[in-house]
Amino acid sequence: MKNLKFIGFLIIIASSLMFIQCTSDPEPGPQGIAGVDGVDGVDGVDGVDGTASCVACHSESHRTPIDASYLKSGHANQTIMYTGQDLATYANGVSGSCTKCHTSEGYINYVSGKPAVALTNPTGISCTTCHSKHSTFDFENDGHDYALRNFSPVVLDESDISYTIDYGNASNNCVTCHQPRGKAPIDADNDGLYLQDNSRFYPHYGGQSTMLEGIQGAIIANGSTDMPVVGSSAHRTGASCTSCHMSSSTDGETGMHTFKANYDSCKTCHTTVPTEVTGLAANMETLHNKLFDLGLIAEDGSTLVQTELIPFKTAQALWNYKTVEEDGSNGVHNPKYATALIKNAIEALEEN
Repeated sequence: MKNLKFIGFLIIIASSLMFIQCTSDPEPGPQGIAGVDGVDGVDGVDGVDGTASCVACHSESHRTPIDASYLKSGHANQTIMYTGQDLATYANGVSGSCTKCHTSEGYINYVSGKPAVALTNPTGISCTTCHSKHSTFDFENDGHDYALRNFSPVVLDESDISYTIDYGNASNNCVTCHQPRGKAPIDADNDGLYLQDNSRFYPHYGGQSTMLEGIQGAIIANGSTDMPVVGSSAHRTGASCTSCHMSSSTDGETGMHTFKANYDSCKTCHTTVPTEVTGLAANMETLHNKLFDLGLIAEDGSTLVQTELIPFKTAQALWNYKTVEEDGSNGVHNPKYATALIKNAIEALEEN
């Protein structure tokens, strides 16, 4: 009986020693001072919610009105983007130079420096055409880049213009495609004559950026109306593509991702909304009628192929007319420049 009690006592002591060994540090810490509390540490700064800046844009409440407005844009309009055809038919019948602004894959190739190629199964213009990954997440210092594919200055490479446009903001992404295609007439033989044998004798829909800049179509510059200094338009120096075409809207019919000019934004600088340039419509009609009478354009303004040589200045006048017409802003992008182009063109025809 005594042996059993002794054995039990030994077991208790051994267990106690094992517990102490397992829960104690290998080396004892410094002896504390009895009755004296340590100094409280300094509270850390609260961190920022890692997703707070993301949710500002990547939320349904933010994206829903964007998606809805985009569906009202020309970019989402099949008739406008693919001349009324379905995308597969359109892309199958055009060259790579067309797909780079009319299809998503073509555009991405374009802005990433890849050669333009014909595409077999392209997709239409969508969010991911213009938007990719953010170039930076340091929004506090670098600003929101909205993950746009292009913020860099744009070297005009679709015409015979050697020029770089830099708005210094998101509008550069617009210039990538909204630059003219096609070349203004050149009197190669210097004989004062020209054969207009191109049914697409115009800047091909994309002259908005160069009209704003005041550099495309200034081919009759010796008229009585002076050409303004390049880049001097108030809409070039005091506004941008995005400020006029993507401003906030209360009805979702203009601005935002409709890309339709929101005339309410004009009131930031104008007391009245400048939807037209004084006298330009009348001058455009005068020039239209003269070109129509000469058989150079149809009633709807489309260019007509010529089989005989015409005066070179007449060809220039036609190009001036098409430059202002294709811009589509009724001269608002650059009022002085548009006015000079048309007035000088009228004078050139009257001289011939």
